[in-house]
Amino acid sequence: MGKFERIFLLLASFLVLFSVCARAEEEDIVDMLSSDEMLDIDEDLLRTLEQEQHLKDLARENQHAAKEAQLAAAEVGPGAPPQISDPCAKVHCGAGRICQADGMSASCVCVPECPDEVDPRRKVCTNKNETWASDCEVYRQRCLCDTKDAGCMGKEFRHIHIDYYGECRDMPECTEEEMNDFPRRMRDWLFNVMRDLAERQELNQHYLNMEMEAESNMTRRWANAAVWKWCDLDSSNDRSVSRHELFPIRAPLMSLEHCIAPFLESCDPDGDHRITLKEWGKCLEIDEGEMNEQCADITADHGNMP
Repeated sequence: MGKFERIFLLLASFLVLFSVCARAEEEDIVDMLSSDEMLDIDEDLLRTLEQEQHLKDLARENQHAAKEAQLAAAEVGPGAPPQISDPCAKVHCGAGRICQADGMSASCVCVPECPDEVDPRRKVCTNKNETWASDCEVYRQRCLCDTKDAGCMGKEFRHIHIDYYGECRDMPECTEEEMNDFPRRMRDWLFNVMRDLAERQELNQHYLNMEMEAESNMTRRWANAAVWKWCDLDSSNDRSVSRHELFPIRAPLMSLEHCIAPFLESCDPDGDHRITLKEWGKCLEIDEGEMNEQCADITADHGNMP
């Protein structure tokens, strides 16, 4: 199991563990990513985040293939004809695309066909509230519409993206009692995930220092964990977290934790589609004076990752 999968398995475990059993009458939750304005502003960012997750899923397979290729090359004798380099070797295609070689040139084309998925856990719910068989099908359809292929189901599918993992469902209402308790549960999760990654030596040195301080100083425990996650989510390094940048913690949990969407929605009280560090701390009920922004230090120290 890779780092990404472990993080979100742990995330799901903590939030489900603390989940309150009482459920209100079911109703739909407003889709936070459905507005045309948001799609236009953050479409590239969302695709980047989805692509990063997709590439992580394939990383082990690519590493294995590279090792196999090295072993095969080592077995070639000195009298063998020279090996022809693969033009796709240095071509990186986005999600829903594969590299296609034509002689010594290469280009990215839409995946011709996605594998049949029988595992219901591979299904995804899109921003159109439609259940698709897999993330591959969503990425492929978006590619077909981007390239104006005849297989495109309509121009509106050019903006299709994964809302959450699992089949589409009617989400129960997050009750007032559950919402009031959610900041505490989120703080618990943030700290426990940070601690787990530290134990696994999967944090850079600055993150490790923050985690050690949180272990020894109870007044810094929640604040350090909150700052760490906020900096980690700010992939664009613009000192704010867009709703699309929340994708890595929102999409995997929507089908398991019905309060995650309204909670994250509440973290953007001014509705500008950006969550500042101040808003993040207030949302998690952490004193503003404890939320010291350290993202520049963390970014500078990123090269110390094990």
